[in-house]
Amino acid sequence: MTSYQGRMGYSYPRTDDFRAGTIRQCTGTHQLVMFWSDTIKYTRTAGQVRHDPDEDYRLLLPVAGEMVLRQGDQELRLALGSGCLVSFAKPFELLQETSTRALIMSIAAQEVNGRLNRSSPLTAGLDLTSGLGRVLGDMLTGLHEERDTLTSGQFDAVSDRLVELLCLLAAGEDRPTAPGHLADVETVVRRYIREHAADPDLTGVSAAQALGWSLRQVQLALQHGGTTPRELIREERLRLVRDRLRGPAYRHMTITELAYASGFSSSSALSTAFRQRFGVCPREMRRASSSPSAICAAVD
Repeated sequence: MTSYQGRMGYSYPRTDDFRAGTIRQCTGTHQLVMFWSDTIKYTRTAGQVRHDPDEDYRLLLPVAGEMVLRQGDQELRLALGSGCLVSFAKPFELLQETSTRALIMSIAAQEVNGRLNRSSPLTAGLDLTSGLGRVLGDMLTGLHEERDTLTSGQFDAVSDRLVELLCLLAAGEDRPTAPGHLADVETVVRRYIREHAADPDLTGVSAAQALGWSLRQVQLALQHGGTTPRELIREERLRLVRDRLRGPAYRHMTITELAYASGFSSSSALSTAFRQRFGVCPREMRRASSSPSAICAAVD
């Protein structure tokens, strides 16, 4: 697993007969690894953090057995029905017993920091036994179990939704009745813009009016999260186009039709913004999404 997750050290009591295995699902955007082994301790030291920087996060979910994670002054005991969000930008120890199997999803730092309003979230324990947590856990295990039937576009689309649900769960999101805290306002504004991104008349002003707040409140809240109404609207529209390019339900639509249906003023405006954001044009994304997901499997 260390070759997929950045530089780590490891030690295990039985060096003569050690068994382990991984199943890796990956695209250019997301990675999900199922791993299991005999008793082992993974470590990521301060030196490894310095020499092999990795600002991204990992969602860790045991599906059998128990694990113990130590990071900073925190210790989490993880078993079935629990999970955690762990930073690879800080040293940690992870102890795994022989009977343990777990899923670990790599998540880009920018996908988490903006939504949680933190530059480096602490290790967060997650209850996956009920409510939103159970939905998140079921989606993650389902994503692994259906790996042979998903295209790369479908894998990425589900992974994107998983990240959104994870951030809602980690933040404990509830819709506020009044804009008391910037983080609460930002959460609601982000959700509103995501749900109305396809509206060509959507602006920061219209979003503020619909939510009953002032434009200044919305601007301050999004500034707190490192963005602006204009930037967020563009980002959500680009994500919408990306998801539609990957979905078979929209395959009959031309790029121009997708542009107008997703809030863009023209296909050229979409193509320019899309290439800047994703490094490919919409047509290239559509062609790539029609191929099966890249699945790598290895058993030691």
